[in-house]
Amino acid sequence: MTDTAVSGDDVVVRAFVGSFTSAGGRGVTAVAVDPESGALTDLGATDAVPDPSYLALGHGPGPGGRTLYAVSETEHGAVAALDISADVPRPLGGLRPVDGDGPTHLALAAGHLLTANYGSGSVSVLPVRADGTPGPVASVLRHTGSGPDRDRQLAPHAHQVLPDPSGNWVLGVDLGTDSVRVCALDPATGELRVHDETRLRPGTGPRHLAFHPGGGHAYVLNELVPTVTVCRWNAAAGALEPVGETSVLPEGAGGGAARTYPSEVVVSHDGRFLWTANRGDDTLSVLALDATGERATLVTTVDCGGHWPRDLALDPTGRRLYAANERSGDVSWFDIDPGTGVPRRAGSLAVPAASCVIFA
Repeated sequence: MTDTAVSGDDVVVRAFVGSFTSAGGRGVTAVAVDPESGALTDLGATDAVPDPSYLALGHGPGPGGRTLYAVSETEHGAVAALDISADVPRPLGGLRPVDGDGPTHLALAAGHLLTANYGSGSVSVLPVRADGTPGPVASVLRHTGSGPDRDRQLAPHAHQVLPDPSGNWVLGVDLGTDSVRVCALDPATGELRVHDETRLRPGTGPRHLAFHPGGGHAYVLNELVPTVTVCRWNAAAGALEPVGETSVLPEGAGGGAARTYPSEVVVSHDGRFLWTANRGDDTLSVLALDATGERATLVTTVDCGGHWPRDLALDPTGRRLYAANERSGDVSWFDIDPGTGVPRRAGSLAVPAASCVIFA
């Protein structure tokens, strides 16, 4: 059995990697993380969940505590819970349907598990039971609308769902409607109700967002254009206000017919830097944030260490970045220069069809 922390520094030494079983992946792979070098060591995998493209971890006591959750990004989507008390995750019960197609993201909020269902353009809410397993769907919020891109935006495509730092709101990022929905979740019934909808620039295709550690700003990464939309976040009012848009690529890069399909955005623990993964040109972007968190400036881009970086994760120490390179089938790790925020590749581990990385 592998400990999840070492010594008095409470350094996490385990992580989990999701992968597409339909593309040769092993499902959910557990890895040990060397606290000194950041190097990954394969501990084993389970293929009990088909196409577990995104993972979420329950923390602390109570329902879902120390339980790993996975979407099954299939036509008729599902979620699963996994016990992580041993080296290799073990399924807790079977797959639970989410009443939505192609779930791409999931998160825990107010005693419930929520999934963003890309195919059906909806967000599903499932209660988490006392044993950590998800119960039957309590509610489904179906998005409406479209965007100007006739190939990608004919209908809603919910791509991410997550709680805000205050825990009072749930935000749903929709690539198909160029918008972010701010929702209220009833902890008693699981009903998800739209409180407000923030419209972004048409055709940008928002994919994921990340909050500033101060809680007053959010950064929306767009997939159809290589930019980050900087937003003010008012937790008291549940209001998201766009205030600027910054390219994640140098001038002249990512233009023409070849898109770069940015995939993930991560903010440093101290709020000084922001990083994105860009699949089309296999790069990671480094942006500097000003003291207010409201201005983002592109510093540079670096090679992702593989091909098609689908996910990017910051380790709990804030010293390293990990890129899940889907098409080259590896997870690469990078040491971050504390002064400039620029990542330097330090190694990689083969993980076929890697799709996401999450730290225990």
